[in-house]
Amino acid sequence: MSRKRWHLIGLFTAVAALAVGLVTVPANAAGGVGASLTKGSDWGAGWEGKYTITNNSGSSLNGWTLEFDLAAGHSIASLWDGSYTVSGQHVTVKNTWNGTVSNGGTVSFGFNVKYSGAYTAPANCKINGGSCDPGGGTPTTTPTTTTGTTTSNPPTSTSTSNPPTTTTTNPNPGAKKNLGYFVQWGVYGRNYHVKNIHTSGSAAKLTHINYAFGNVTNGSCTANDDTYADYDKFYDAGSSVDGVSDSWDAGSLRGNFNQLRKLKKMYPGLKVLWSFGGWTWSGGFGQASKNPAAFADSCYKLIKDPRWADVFDGIDIDWEYPNACGLTCDTSGPAAIKNVAQALRTKFGSSFLVTAAITADASSGGKLDVADYGPASAYFDWYNVMTYDFFGAWAAKGPTAPHSPLTAYPGIPQQGFSSDEAIQKLKAKGVPASKLLLGIGFYGRGWTGVTQDTPGGTATGAAPGTYEAGIEDYKILKNSCPSTGTIAGTAYAKCGSNWWSYDTPATINSKMGWTKNQGLGGAFFWELSGDTGNGELVTAMRNGLN
Repeated sequence: MSRKRWHLIGLFTAVAALAVGLVTVPANAAGGVGASLTKGSDWGAGWEGKYTITNNSGSSLNGWTLEFDLAAGHSIASLWDGSYTVSGQHVTVKNTWNGTVSNGGTVSFGFNVKYSGAYTAPANCKINGGSCDPGGGTPTTTPTTTTGTTTSNPPTSTSTSNPPTTTTTNPNPGAKKNLGYFVQWGVYGRNYHVKNIHTSGSAAKLTHINYAFGNVTNGSCTANDDTYADYDKFYDAGSSVDGVSDSWDAGSLRGNFNQLRKLKKMYPGLKVLWSFGGWTWSGGFGQASKNPAAFADSCYKLIKDPRWADVFDGIDIDWEYPNACGLTCDTSGPAAIKNVAQALRTKFGSSFLVTAAITADASSGGKLDVADYGPASAYFDWYNVMTYDFFGAWAAKGPTAPHSPLTAYPGIPQQGFSSDEAIQKLKAKGVPASKLLLGIGFYGRGWTGVTQDTPGGTATGAAPGTYEAGIEDYKILKNSCPSTGTIAGTAYAKCGSNWWSYDTPATINSKMGWTKNQGLGGAFFWELSGDTGNGELVTAMRNGLN
C-alpha cells in the first residue's frame, strides 16, 4: 500500500484572531426559553456567529423562531441549521431539522455576516416573541468553554436543508483532536497490533483512530480483500490488548475489530472511524458519486453490521482525489465531494462522525481548486488535511526538499506545496479553522546519491527503505540518520550519500503550537507503526496540543 498522498482541501474565510463572545440568558427569558450569541472568527470583512437556544421551560419545546437586527452595512452571507428571511436589517430564523428541544436541552444555528466598517453586534434578539435576554445587552468578550468539538459549519449558500450540528466528546473535554491511523496490514510484516497502541502509552494520548482501509467497489463501501485481519485473526491472551484470548465460538468477533472494541473499553473516550479509499482504493469513488444515496446506504450497512456495529463511531472518506488525478484520474466534477458528503450525513445522522482526508495541494489551479471542498465541509465533521508527501524521490534526481514543510521557503520546488498555504487556502474557501486537522507523517522521505547537506541538492534515486525505497519510519531514521538541520518547520538529515526529511518531537512541538495559533481543530498522523515503542511522536503531538 503506497503512502504517496498529496492531500489538500479548501477553506472559505481567512480566519483572523478568534474573538469569542457570549451572552448568557436568564432561565426566565421567553418563558424559560433563552438564546445566546457566540461570535467566532472575524476576518475584517465578515464574521462567523452562532446562536444557541436553551430550553429551561420545564417541558419540551416544539418549534422556535429567533429574530435579531443587524447593524447598517452588515448582511447575512450564509446560514446553516435553520431557514431565514430578511426584511431590511431584520433577520428571522426558523428551525429546520432542529425544532424539538427537550427540557434542559439546547440547539443552535450558525451564520456568516459580511460587513464594511466596524463590527457591530446584532441587537434586539427575540426568541418565540420574547426577549432572548430580558436585561438587554450585547455579546461580551468572555471566552466560552465547550465540551467536546462542536462541528456546525457554514455552507456557501443560503440553503435551508443543511446537516445537523454534531458534537463529539473527546477523552479530554475541550481538547484538540489527536488522531492516528492504524493500518490493517501492519499486523503482518510490521508486527504492529492494537495492543501496541496500549503498551506504547499512545492510547491514552489519542482522541481518535482511523482504521485504514476499507475499499470502494461497484459504487459501494466494501471490506478489502483481507477480512482475516479485520475480523477473523485469532489473538491469544498474550497478544490480546486486554490479556483475554479471542473466542472460537460461532459468531464471535476476532481480529483487529475485536481488539479495537477491547481498546475502546479500556479507554472509554477513544473514538474509532473506518476509513475508506486511500491511494490504492480511491478509484471506486467516481462511480459511487453517481449515486451518492446508494453509496451511503452501502457504507451504513457495512459499518453497522451487527457483528461490529459498536466498534465504529464514524466513517472517513479518503478520496484521492475528487475531480483530479491520483493513482487513477477522476472526472466526477467539482460538486461530487459535496454530494457524497451530504448523502453520508443524511444516512448516518448527526450523532455519527463523517470526516474526510483531503489533498493539501494549494497550487494555483491545483487539487484544492477543482473540487467543492468549501461547500462540502458543511456536511463533514472535519477534514484531515494531508500536509505531507509534498516532495519525494518519485522525482528521482531531486531537488531534495522536505516532504512536509510547514511554510514555504526560498527555493521550494513548487508554489502551494506547504502546510500553511494549504490551510490558508481552505480557510479562504470557507472551511472553518475548527474543521481542519494538520497532517504529520511518522516517516521520512529520502534520496540517495546526494552530496549537498542542505535542501535543493541533486540525487540519483530513492534512498533505500525497509519496506519501500524512498520512505522509512521515524523509529528507524532517528537512529540511522539523525537530524542535521531544520527548514520550514521540519527536520532534514544527511548521512553518507543519503538525504532524508522527517518530523521529530521538536519539530512536531512547533507544528502543534502553530496549529493552536491558527485555531485548528487539532492534528492527525500517518501512521501508528512508524512511532517508537514508547510513542514519543504521539506524546509530542499530545503535549504540543495541550
